[in-house]
Amino acid sequence: MNISYNWLKNYINTPDDASEVSDILTSIGLEVGKVEEIEPVKGGLKGLVVGEVLTCRAHENSDHLHVTTVNVGAAEALQIVCGAPNVSAGQKVIVATIGATLYSGNDSFTIKRSKIRGVESFGMICAEDEIGVGASHAGIIVLPAEAEVGTPAKDYYNIQSDSILEIDITPNRIDAASHIGVARDMVAYYSVRKPQIKLQLPDIKNFRVENNSLKIPVEIKNSQLCPRYTSVTISDMKIEESPEWLKNRLLAIGQRPINNVVDVTNFVLHELGHPLHAFDADKIVGGKVVVQTVPEGTKFTTLDGIERTLNGSELMICDTEKPMCIGGVFGGIASGVTGNTQRVFLESAYFNPVSIRKTARYHGLNTDASFRYERGADPNITVFALKRAAMLICELTGGKISGEISDIYIAEIQPFNVNLNFQKIKDLTGVDIDREVVETILKSLEIKILEANEAMYKLQVPPYRVDVQRDVDVIEDILRIYGFNNVEITTSVKSAIQYSGKPNRHRLQQLVSEQLTAQGFNEILNNSLTKEAYYVGLTSFPSANCVKLLNPLSSDLNVMRQTLLFGGLESIARNINHQNANLKFYEFGNCYHFHAEQTDKNQPLSSYSEKLHLALWLTGEKYVKNWTVKNAPASFFQLKAYVENVIKRLNINEKMLVSAEVHNDLLTKALMVTTHNAKPLAIFGTVSPEVLQQFGIEQDVYYADFNWNNLIHLSAQTQIRAQNLPKYPAVSRDLALLLDKSVKFAEIEKIAYQTEKKLLKKVTLFDVYEGNSLQADKKSYAVSFILQDEEKTLNDKQINMIMQKLQNAFETQLDAKLR
Repeated sequence: MNISYNWLKNYINTPDDASEVSDILTSIGLEVGKVEEIEPVKGGLKGLVVGEVLTCRAHENSDHLHVTTVNVGAAEALQIVCGAPNVSAGQKVIVATIGATLYSGNDSFTIKRSKIRGVESFGMICAEDEIGVGASHAGIIVLPAEAEVGTPAKDYYNIQSDSILEIDITPNRIDAASHIGVARDMVAYYSVRKPQIKLQLPDIKNFRVENNSLKIPVEIKNSQLCPRYTSVTISDMKIEESPEWLKNRLLAIGQRPINNVVDVTNFVLHELGHPLHAFDADKIVGGKVVVQTVPEGTKFTTLDGIERTLNGSELMICDTEKPMCIGGVFGGIASGVTGNTQRVFLESAYFNPVSIRKTARYHGLNTDASFRYERGADPNITVFALKRAAMLICELTGGKISGEISDIYIAEIQPFNVNLNFQKIKDLTGVDIDREVVETILKSLEIKILEANEAMYKLQVPPYRVDVQRDVDVIEDILRIYGFNNVEITTSVKSAIQYSGKPNRHRLQQLVSEQLTAQGFNEILNNSLTKEAYYVGLTSFPSANCVKLLNPLSSDLNVMRQTLLFGGLESIARNINHQNANLKFYEFGNCYHFHAEQTDKNQPLSSYSEKLHLALWLTGEKYVKNWTVKNAPASFFQLKAYVENVIKRLNINEKMLVSAEVHNDLLTKALMVTTHNAKPLAIFGTVSPEVLQQFGIEQDVYYADFNWNNLIHLSAQTQIRAQNLPKYPAVSRDLALLLDKSVKFAEIEKIAYQTEKKLLKKVTLFDVYEGNSLQADKKSYAVSFILQDEEKTLNDKQINMIMQKLQNAFETQLDAKLR
C-alpha cells in the first residue's frame, strides 16, 4: 500500500522527515518496504530560474533566430540564442542554465555551452512543454511582470516533491490501510514521546442539506450480509476533470484520475480507508435502491465490460428491476457515473467480510473496496465518510446535497470487550511498563478503559480493530507502541535440563534429511491446501475423504491434501517448464483425512486424522552429465535403493519387513513395505501416465511415500547392540535358478532365510536373464548366498549341505531348476 508523505502530513503534524517516518512505522509493526521520492514535474525544474530579457536582436546568419541577453540574477547577464517567435526585450521568462537537464518522455538532454550559427549561447529560454508544466509549444513562456528575477522555477511554480512510503500491510491490520489509519498509529507512537502531536481529522461540521428534491429510499432485504447502509443524494452537478491537487494526490499513490466524482470516492477511500460508491441517480429505475441477493444464473456486466454469471450468493445493490452493483466488490457498467451525469446517489456501507471475500474470489476480482471490506471495514465511520465525500463532491462539481442522509443500521456491530490483567503485561513482554504509560497508549489507540483497579483493566476495543479481540492482542499493541527496541536483553541465560523422550522424532527427521540431501535430493515445502479435483475419481484417496474448507480462498485451495504426491508433481512440472528436468525431491509434511463413518457428535474431531509422511520424487537422468559416467534415466530400482537407505538409517532390520507388489490408480509397478503384522511403512513405484498427464509431465516420475509415524514407532523398538568383528571368514556361493516369470526375488529370499536360519547371513540377486535360449514363460535368476559361522570356519561338507537344502527348498516350493 502506498502512502504519500505530503498527504499524510494533512492529518498529523510530524516533525520527522519521510525516512524517519519510515523507521517509526516499521518499529510499530507497519513495515515500510521502500521510500521513493517522486516529483510532479520530472527533474523538479532543477537548474531553471526566472530571467528577464534585457536585449533582443535578430541573428545575423538566420531568418528566425534571435540573440538575447538575459538577466538571471547572476553577476553577469547571459547571452542566449532563442528561436521562439514571441521573444522580445522586457519579458520575464524561464531560463534553463548550463548544466540543467530537460526531459521529454523517457528522453533527456543537458543544457551545454554551444555555438548556434556562429554565435555562442549560454542557456535556453523555455516553452511550457519543454519543462513539463504544460503542453504548448507555440512560443516561450512569458511570465507576469511581477515575477522576481533569479527565483528558482520550482519555487515559482510551487513544485513540491513528495515521498511515497510503500507499506507492507499484513492482513490483520486493515485499520491502517489509509492515510488517516497510518496517522492514527503514528499519533499513538508520539503519545508517549511527543504528546503534543495530535490526529487532525477532516472538518465536516459545515455539512448541510440544501434541499429535498431527490429522495431515493433504501430497502435492505438481507441484513446479515449488509448490517449497515448509509446514503445521500447530490444534484445539479457538473462532471469534469478533477483539479490538479486531487489528481496529484491520486497519481502520487498510483491511482488513475477519472472524473471529479469518482476521484473523490477514491480519495476518501485512501484518506479514511472506507470504500464508497457513486451511482448515476437517473439510472436507478423506480427511484428506489434494494440491497439483496438475486437468483443464480443472473447475468451482470461490471465496469470492466465483462459479463459475469452470478451464483446467487452475492449481495447486489439493485433498483426495482435489475442489479446495479456487486455490493462491496465492483460496480456495474449501466449505473456508473459518466460525463452526462447530473445527479448521484452516494453509498457508504458496511458489508459482511466473509460474503465479500467469497464473492471476490468466485469472480476473480480484487478491488480496493473488496480488499478492505473482506478484512473488516469500520462500521462506525459510514456517516463520517459519506459527509466528507459529499462535501468534496459539492465543492468540485457545484452540486447540492438534495436529501437527508439515510442510515439503516439493522444489526449493530458491537465493540470487543477485553479483560486485561496488568501483571500479564509484564509476564508476556518481560518489561515493567509504567501504568500511566499503558493507559496513555490504550487511549491513543482508541481503546476505552471502562473499569480499572490495581490488578485488572476492563477494556472496550473499537470494532475496526478486528485483530484485537483477546488480552494478548492488546498486550501486543501496547508493546509495539512502547517499542520493541525498548525491551532490554539481559546478559544472563536461564536454562533447564529437559529429558528427551525416545524416539527423538526431530533428531531422526534431521538425520534422514541430511542423508537425502547428501544423496543429491532437494527438500521442498508445498502448501497443505490443494484442489479437490485431484481426488475426484480416485479409489486410493477418494474425494469423500478430503477435509474440506468452509471458506476456501479459491477452487485450487479448497481441501487439505491426502497425499504429498500432487504437490510434488506441481513442483516438478514448474521445474521442467524452467528447463530443469533432472530432479530429486523430498518433503516432510502432514496429510489429512476425513472418515465419515467415525463421526461422533460428542467428539467432533473423531472423524479427522492428521499423519506425518515423508515423500521422495525421482525423475529425469540418473546422473548429472559427466564424461566419466555413462548416463542413464532414473529408474524404479534407483528409487528402491533410496527407500532401503532411509529404512536402514532408522536402524530397522530388513528381516522385520515384508514387501509385496501392489497396483493402484496413482502408481504402477509399485511395492508396498509393511511389518509382519501388516502395518504399512512405505509404498513406492512409478507414477501412472494418467496422473502425469494432468500436470503436463511427459517423462517418468518415481514416487515413494513413507508413513513416518509408523517408521518412527518401529525404529524405537529396534535395539542396537555392539559385537566383536567375526573371527572366521564368510563364504559366498551362487545358484543360477530357472524359474517361472511370476516368481519374485522376495519369495526366493524368504524361502532361503526360512530354510537356513542360523548360518545364512545375506541373499543377493546379481543377475536376471530372459532370452531366446529360455522358454517364453521362464527366466533365470543368479543369486548369491553369504554363509558364516561366528564360532568356527565352515568346511565344504557343511557348505554343500546347506546349499543342497536351499536347492531342494527352491525345487519343492518354486519348481526351480538349476541351470
